[in-house]
Amino acid sequence: MVASDPDKAGAIRIDGDFDPFTLDVIKNRLASIADEMALTVARTARSFIVKEALDYSTALFASDGEFIAQGTCLPLHLGSMPSALEAVVRTFGNDLAPGDIFALNDPYDGGTHLPDIIAVKPVFDDQVLLGYASCIAHQTDMGGRVPGSMACDSTEIYQEGLRLPPLRLYQAGEPVATIFRIIERNVRVPDKVLGDIHSQIAACRIGERGLMELVERYGLEQFQGYCRELLDYTERYTRSQIADLPDGAFDFTDHIDGDGIEPGAITIQVKVTVAGDTMTIDFAGTSPQVKGAINSVHSFTASAAWACVRSIFDNDIPNNAGYFRPIRVLTPEGSIVNPRPPAAVAARGLTGDRVADTVFGALAQLLPDRVPASGPHAPDTAVSFGGYYADGKPFVYIEGLVGSWGGGPDRDGMDASTGTIVNYSNTPAELLEVEQPLVIERYALVPDSGGPGRYRGGLALERHIRFLADEAVLQVRSDRHDFAPYGLNGGLPGAHARLRLIRADGTVEEFFSQFLATVRKGDVLEVGLASGGGHGDPLEREPQRVLHDVIEGKVTVPHAADAYGVVIAGEPPMILAAETAALRARQQRQRDP
Repeated sequence: MVASDPDKAGAIRIDGDFDPFTLDVIKNRLASIADEMALTVARTARSFIVKEALDYSTALFASDGEFIAQGTCLPLHLGSMPSALEAVVRTFGNDLAPGDIFALNDPYDGGTHLPDIIAVKPVFDDQVLLGYASCIAHQTDMGGRVPGSMACDSTEIYQEGLRLPPLRLYQAGEPVATIFRIIERNVRVPDKVLGDIHSQIAACRIGERGLMELVERYGLEQFQGYCRELLDYTERYTRSQIADLPDGAFDFTDHIDGDGIEPGAITIQVKVTVAGDTMTIDFAGTSPQVKGAINSVHSFTASAAWACVRSIFDNDIPNNAGYFRPIRVLTPEGSIVNPRPPAAVAARGLTGDRVADTVFGALAQLLPDRVPASGPHAPDTAVSFGGYYADGKPFVYIEGLVGSWGGGPDRDGMDASTGTIVNYSNTPAELLEVEQPLVIERYALVPDSGGPGRYRGGLALERHIRFLADEAVLQVRSDRHDFAPYGLNGGLPGAHARLRLIRADGTVEEFFSQFLATVRKGDVLEVGLASGGGHGDPLEREPQRVLHDVIEGKVTVPHAADAYGVVIAGEPPMILAAETAALRARQQRQRDP
C-alpha cells in the first residue's frame, strides 16, 4: 500500500476542508488519464468501427466502484460502463486480485448489446484495491446468424451471437486461454476482434498506470477523499444547473417506423419533470418491447437520456457519477426501453437515437433558446454485410452512418456532422475500398432536403455502395421513413429516409426501415439518410441566407421560392426584392386566411 505523503500533496486535508486547487488538479488529471486510454485504443485498434468510427469509450472508477471519469469518447456510453462494473463486482465480490482483467457483453448483466465488449481491470498496489480502469468497444462481429451481429430481424438474444456474462479474461497477469479460444472460434473475423480486445486491455493498463501515479502522489486515503469530494462537487454543480430551469412537467412523443417484423409504429413517450434541483425523466407510455432486435436495455436508455441533459448544461461539469445523482431515469419494465430477457437487442442503437429525439423534444420546451430541432443524434442507420472470398477467407463490413443536425434557435443545422450524443465518424471511402469488396460510388449532400425554417435543418446525406463480392448477406437498420425528423417553433420537418437496392440486372427493390437481403457482385445499395428539421418560420429566413444556400448548391431556385418565398433569378443569382415581398405575402395569406 502507498503511504500518505503530506509533503508531496501539499496542504491537503480530508476532513471536509478541501483545497480547491488540488481538487481541480485531480479532476483534470483523471480526465486526462481517461483520454490517454482513449488515445491508446485509437492507436492500436484493428477494426474500422473502432479506430475510424471511434465507437468506444474509456472510464475510471474509484475503489468503491463509483464512476470518477470518462474519456472524450461517446456521451452515449456515459451511463453504460457503471452498469458493467456493478455486474463484475456483483459476480466476483471480493475475488479480485492484482493482474486480473474481466470482460462481459451480456445486455442483461451489465452490457448493452453483444457487439459491445466491456473490459474492466481492478487496479492494485500490492493487495490494496485503488480503483478500476475500463474500456468498452464495439466489435466487428460477435458471431450469431448474421455477419456483424446486429440483425434487426432476430427475435431472441440467443440468435444474436456469443453472449459473455462477467468473466475473468486475465488472471494474475496471464490470459485465460480458454476464454480467448472460445471467442476466436465464435466470431467471423477473429484477427480484428481479438486485436480490438487487446487494444482495450492496453487502454486499461494505461488507466492502471495513471491511477497508481495519482495515489503515489497524494496517498490513498487523501486521493479517495478527493474522489468523494469530486463526486459531491459534480452533484452540487448539476443541481445548480437544474435549479436554474423552470419547474414543471414537459411531455413529448416521437415514433419509430416499426421493428421490421410486426407492422405498426412504435411510440417513445417521455415526461421530463423539474422540481427544484432534481429532474425525473419518465418513459411511461412508451410501447411494449417488440419482437425485432431494436429493444434497448435500461442502462442504454438511461445513458441516452443522461447524455441529452448533459448537452444542455455547462461544459465544465465533470463526467462522473455525481452527475447522475439528481437525475432519475424511469423505464417501464417490459417496454422497448427496458425489455425483459430474452428479447433481442442487437440494433438497440436505433431506439437510443429516438430516445434522444424524444428527450430533446421535451427539453426544447424547457429551453427553447438552446435546443435544436430533430436531426440524427446518433447513427440510427447502420449497414453491415459479410461473406467469404473464393479462398474461404471471411469479410465483414459494418458502419453506422451519421447525418446532419436540425436547425437551432440561432443557427442552421450542421451538415454531415456527428450526432449530439455520440462522437462518431464515418470511415473514409478510400480505406473501405482497400479492405472490403465494395466501392463507394456516391457520398454527397442532397439539395433541398434540409427542413425549412428560419434556421434550416442540415441536409440529408446519401451513400451508394456497390458490392464486388460474389455473394454476401446485407443487413440494414434505419428509421425515419414514415416519421420525418421534427421541426421546432414553426420549422418544418426534415426529409424522410430512403433505401433501395439496384440489382446488377437493373431491377430496383425498394426497402423500408430494416431489412436483410442477399447481394451479389454489381448490386448497388442506395442509402438516403433523413435530414434535420427546421427551426422557426421559413418565411422569416433572411433572403440573403437563402441566396447563399442557392449559390452553394444546397437549395435550388424553385425550392427557394416554394419553401422560403424568396425569388431568385439571373447569373450570378440575385434576389428579386419586390417579387419576394409579394410571394411571401401571398404564402402568408394562404397559410393564415
